Amino acid sequence: MKIENKTVAVGLSGGVDSSLAAWTLKQQGYNVVGITMSTWDNSIPNMPKIEGKSGCFGPNEDESIAEAQEIAKRMGIPHYTVPVSGEYSRQVLDYFRSEYRAGRTPNPCVRCNQTIKFGALLHTARQMGIGFDYFATGHYARLDFQSSDKPFLYRATDNSKDQSYFLSRLSMDQLSTVIFPLGGMIKEDVKNLARELGWNDYADKKESQDFLECGDYSVLFDESDNVPGDFVDINGKVLGKHKGIIHYTIGQRKGLNIGGQPEPLFVVSIDAAKNRVVLGPRSVLQCNEVHAIKLNLMVDRDSPILKKTLSAQIRLGHKGASAHITAIGNEDISVAFDEPQFASTPGQILVVYDGDGVVASGVIDK
Repeated sequence: MKIENKTVAVGLSGGVDSSLAAWTLKQQGYNVVGITMSTWDNSIPNMPKIEGKSGCFGPNEDESIAEAQEIAKRMGIPHYTVPVSGEYSRQVLDYFRSEYRAGRTPNPCVRCNQTIKFGALLHTARQMGIGFDYFATGHYARLDFQSSDKPFLYRATDNSKDQSYFLSRLSMDQLSTVIFPLGGMIKEDVKNLARELGWNDYADKKESQDFLECGDYSVLFDESDNVPGDFVDINGKVLGKHKGIIHYTIGQRKGLNIGGQPEPLFVVSIDAAKNRVVLGPRSVLQCNEVHAIKLNLMVDRDSPILKKTLSAQIRLGHKGASAHITAIGNEDISVAFDEPQFASTPGQILVVYDGDGVVASGVIDK
């Protein structure tokens, strides 16, 4: 089967990574088609338009689409804009709001990858008559379908840019026709290659750092979500007033404005039913075990890997720590850490690794 007879749809965002992913695949002999998802629908009228945007969702989307169209033109490949705003609103924005209202802290980028970029985008593109055999993005991750008892998603060669955490909710079925051309590359080499091609405007472009352009999550909520309530200590004693539970997350220390305490206080839990934010010392946030639901298992259930000492990551900024799987069900998983970890947060994503390979992921429950 010849590469030149295969078509790859590349998710073009207007950034250097997706642009170089498309260029690399074209150099390899694939027929390349650029597709860009459109998520903005003007449904958030109070979202400000920020110059030099640094997020994915917002009123500057037309600029990203124009940049994607320009890079497709430079490479001489077709480009299509794929509307997915309805699904994005339901699957990402509504999910984000409901999680915060319940006192949990979601990861919208992980959710978007699972339901939109590797879901609704491809389904809608095919409905539009866009034909392709594979889908590719500029994510930094690697795939290797060796056998069913080994992981198939791996960290990127460039650990500093690895995005396997964001992709950990994707199933084998979703990833079975995906290509990550940059998974074995170093980010600086990608930028240098863009400069060699004369694409300095893309090589030096500021990268998206958040899912909202404005960076202010409060624009997604209405006044009824900003109901003040009590800050209480772990014994229930009222310490002050908070401005609404949507403004807080477990482990948070800054912005509490609670003075006169013998030691620094952190958010240790959020009681959505009583509209209370519970504060306590850092020591209360140390956890030895994490339970997660909505399990995505990336190896066979009888794989010997599940009995090994593994590494578990409990949020994006967490480096991962040595752990063992203590229980695994049809839809949930528990891991015990060899050393206590700080601030396991309900709603965030637990990712379990064997070396560089993703073994399992789940949504942290407790």
